[in-house]
Amino acid sequence: MADELELLRRANPVPVDGPHFGDGPLDHHAERHLDRLLRERPAPLRRRTRLAWGLAATAVVAALVSALLFTGQTTAPAVAAPRPLLVQADSTPVPLTTLAERAGAAVADGAPKLRKGTHVQAWSLAMSDSEPPITLPQERIVRWNADDSHTEIVMATDPRHPGRPVLTDEDGEPRPVEDGHVLSRQTYPPSWSDAPPQSPPPTNVARLRAYLQEAAYSKTPLNTGELLDAVASVLGTWTLGARESAALARLLADTEGIRPLGQVTDRLGRRGQAYVYDGSGTRRMLIMDPATGAVLGLETTFTKAEPEYGVRAGDVMSYSAWMR
Repeated sequence: MADELELLRRANPVPVDGPHFGDGPLDHHAERHLDRLLRERPAPLRRRTRLAWGLAATAVVAALVSALLFTGQTTAPAVAAPRPLLVQADSTPVPLTTLAERAGAAVADGAPKLRKGTHVQAWSLAMSDSEPPITLPQERIVRWNADDSHTEIVMATDPRHPGRPVLTDEDGEPRPVEDGHVLSRQTYPPSWSDAPPQSPPPTNVARLRAYLQEAAYSKTPLNTGELLDAVASVLGTWTLGARESAALARLLADTEGIRPLGQVTDRLGRRGQAYVYDGSGTRRMLIMDPATGAVLGLETTFTKAEPEYGVRAGDVMSYSAWMR
């Protein structure tokens, strides 16, 4: 509990020793932190959940198995972690420099345009030190209005298994819900913040790198893993246009440690080129459109087993698939 309280204190956008009283206006830095707390839900990675969570998960799975046995159903909800994406064996890896050139050529007609808002399918692994991990699939749609307010809708759905029950852990208790069940629908007021990722991403590579660093709330240059995480954060606010995708492809081509693997078919059935970065205990795979350089998805897998959480090397930690 002490650790959790300390995390909350650090996240507090208006600390007691801050320049404003709790009921006063937020400064620029505080508003950015508050906006991040309201909009972003951290992936449930490596958290030590309460024993009650593990018992509830066991009860849910047991109830589902019983229902399947006694009702004669042959379809089961998505419980196990999705398998990692496989690279096509006979495909030829496309260097990022080549992809960046293709993306630059695709800018000629100026379409598509940059758009504020996002539509993403995501899978994340919820882990407990007492029960096997389960996968929580969600779909998130964010739409921005002319007055800079925005609405966020989060649904429990898994396109790999349309129509099947979906597991969710809303309110801290895992339970099955119907496919397409709306978990939350919230409207947020306008924000005056113009700091990344609220401000539009630039199309100049040097400025884009600085933009991603600021979006990651870092005062020091980002390593490759942090850079990819910052890209995912920006894609939680923006759907990149042709110019922004080309700039990002050029930036990634100049980033150390990212290597091409070949062609993959993502979880939405789209063909893309895979680029991987091996970090400490994890592998990030970026899937990009082979013609335009647009980011289609980002998959993070474990490269080392975590026996205390029931995680094996190769298990998918999280996956995001972005759509226009």
